[in-house]
Amino acid sequence: MIGRVKRRLEEAFQWRIRRAILPAHDMLINRLELAQKSGPQVKIAQQLLCRFYEEQRVRGALPPLSATGYRVFSEFEEDGKLLFIFAVLGIGPGVFLDIGAANGINSNCANLAINCGWRGVFVDGDEKSVDSGRLFYQGHPDTKLYPPAFVHEHVTRENVNRVVAEAGLEGDIDFLSIDIDGNDYWIWEALECVTPKVVMIETHVEFGLRNIVVPYDKDYVYPGAHPDYHGASPPAMVKLAYRKGYRLVGSNLYGFNTIYVLNGQGEDVLPEVSVESILEHPRNIDRARAFEPIKSYEYLEV
Repeated sequence: MIGRVKRRLEEAFQWRIRRAILPAHDMLINRLELAQKSGPQVKIAQQLLCRFYEEQRVRGALPPLSATGYRVFSEFEEDGKLLFIFAVLGIGPGVFLDIGAANGINSNCANLAINCGWRGVFVDGDEKSVDSGRLFYQGHPDTKLYPPAFVHEHVTRENVNRVVAEAGLEGDIDFLSIDIDGNDYWIWEALECVTPKVVMIETHVEFGLRNIVVPYDKDYVYPGAHPDYHGASPPAMVKLAYRKGYRLVGSNLYGFNTIYVLNGQGEDVLPEVSVESILEHPRNIDRARAFEPIKSYEYLEV
């Protein structure tokens, strides 16, 4: 009896120790990982890579955009593709706008802000994410003297131009990233106060090659009626891009983060590609099956 009670006390004590230590351990590991992502070796490697791309452009021997991806801060391999695009366009350090940025750390713009000297604005509807991102950039040695701006706002097509203008951006900027898991299409359609040279925006590969968009809902919050019922198909987003004066040049590996370049910018090095070409990954065959449960929902053809 005494032995069983003793074992239970020991187990309870060990559980309390683990509970106290593990969060601190995880936080330390996270800080070390973030430090490694912005260390001198990372910056130097990317500077050399930019120089290589510039030289290869002169020689007419650039690799295809699809072969340039890698991840530093981005969720997938978007960082590498963006570095390639801005190197061959001769842009940087530039200005970015990130709508749906969360805390701005695992973002398509974080590598630009921290390792490449860009400035810009992060916008998100989650107050805790905005607060944590603001603290991170204010404390980071690469950005603390001039951190990017953070805006806490639920962005709609009715307020997007006001939000962006009040954040201090207007006219020509270099990069726009939109990833809000919902009204992405409608936000880009409404955005007029800035003209980005490059746009990365999430599409819904589950819709395949159907030319469809989920109707606008200013109050939408993911996951809504169904976690796969939101956004626009790749063909629909390409049509919107055409109307706004952009061409599709690529995407991330899985095809859902599509990349557009303003017409008149680097057509010789960043040619237009087909929608079909960005959906070639075998994952999209599996994802197409996700449309079956939502095929009877309401869509707009554009």
